[in-house]
Amino acid sequence: MPRQEFQHELDEIEALLQDSGRLCGRSLEIVLGALESADAARAQQVIADDDEVDSIYLKVEASIESLLARQAPVAVDLRLVLSMIHVNLHLERIGDQCVNIAKLALLIPPDPPLAPELLADFSTMGRQAHAMIAEAMRSFGARDLAGAESLLAMDQVINQTNYGLSRRILSLADDAPSHEAGLRAILIARCLERIGDNAVDIGEQTAYLVTAQFREFTDASRPASV
Repeated sequence: MPRQEFQHELDEIEALLQDSGRLCGRSLEIVLGALESADAARAQQVIADDDEVDSIYLKVEASIESLLARQAPVAVDLRLVLSMIHVNLHLERIGDQCVNIAKLALLIPPDPPLAPELLADFSTMGRQAHAMIAEAMRSFGARDLAGAESLLAMDQVINQTNYGLSRRILSLADDAPSHEAGLRAILIARCLERIGDNAVDIGEQTAYLVTAQFREFTDASRPASV
């Protein structure tokens, strides 16, 4: 395969990943709106739209498989292919987390509504997660190591808000409706936290692509600071 054609295929795969990143960001925006306004139609839209994210995921997988079957990329090209495999997986997981939030939103009864404090926390976490998806994909496309590394600090906003949300839920009144809503709120917060974690993971792939060395931005063997 001529070099120009090979590069064109790589560019097409990377463009698909950027499309997937935009779709994930849109799904997150919609599901946050569904939570804020208790809008079941928006939640259902996120669930339905996930088929498009899944379709891109499968298309990227098939394209990479075909490319590897015909070529033996080396050096930076090989790192790019390996990175794209991982980025594709993390984006698919982000889409799944948006679906999980949508399904949880459909289970939350309108009476009693979620406490305004919880909705404010969801908004803070969601806006930050949305910004992280955008920065993760921008820095990957630009091969921007500093931008990728900045995702770790951005993720601390989500982690700290989640910690405060959990403490707030523990202080809810001792009644069944509050407890049920609180448990679902914890699950929603966990989904938002995982979206942030997946964005950080995409940043790690950017760092690998740029430096040829894989390293985790966080050390799971050490306690996180809150």
